[in-house]
Amino acid sequence: MIGVFDSGLGGLTGLKELVKRLPNEDFIYFGDTGRVPYGTKSTEIIKKYSHEDLNFLLSFGVDAVLVACGTVSSTALTELRSVTDKPIYGVITPTVEAALKKTKNGKIGVLGTSATIKSGAFERGIHERCPSAFVRSVACPLFVPLVENGFAAPGDEITLAAVRRYLQPLIDDGVDTLVLGCTHYPIISWAISEVMPNVTLISSGEAAADALADDILSGKVSSSGGNGIVKCYCSDVPSDFEATAAIFMGDVRIGHAEMIDIESYAV
Repeated sequence: MIGVFDSGLGGLTGLKELVKRLPNEDFIYFGDTGRVPYGTKSTEIIKKYSHEDLNFLLSFGVDAVLVACGTVSSTALTELRSVTDKPIYGVITPTVEAALKKTKNGKIGVLGTSATIKSGAFERGIHERCPSAFVRSVACPLFVPLVENGFAAPGDEITLAAVRRYLQPLIDDGVDTLVLGCTHYPIISWAISEVMPNVTLISSGEAAADALADDILSGKVSSSGGNGIVKCYCSDVPSDFEATAAIFMGDVRIGHAEMIDIESYAV
């Protein structure tokens, strides 16, 4: 059984990839919809929330955890790994490696939440592997609320306006590869591609999910397997969960979400 968590529903982009790659696994997904977004909160609060999220997944006896959140991956991953011997995967390293493989001119853009960009995690990871790379990081605090509140349909003028505003520095820099450093962002990739049609997009959720799936399939990470069951939980009333989740999951079907009291899993 594999656990996946995110501040909201963005992590479903990673879950979708895992379900496709590992059809015989069982999955537990938690989206902290009652406290989304994490990216505008302090480091202390992000760490507190992420520990509660992890404790919830560990209560199911999961074999591994995918932290499908750029904000948590960039600010709290080391601490999360220190409290359990279960393999915990973040999005930074696999996304950086994917971006460096794709860029042709060595100019990489990074889009992320305010907390992720402030941490410098993606930029640091790129420069550790390729010191000569040019990196421009841009905080996009409006993207998560736009996605979570349903402004993600192709052609939405509000989302297009926000994307144009945030991406202009990257257009000016001539980046050829763009890291979507938050798992919500692939949902508005249509707008990003419209504004920057010749850029290669790297989905952090997919890159991290591929890294975990590869390790399970190779035997590097042990898993108890399952029957392809996906259970979803959230921290707010899940009335719109199924409809919104369908945007993220596409043709991959998941069941109803159950609301839980995530603060009861505090350390």
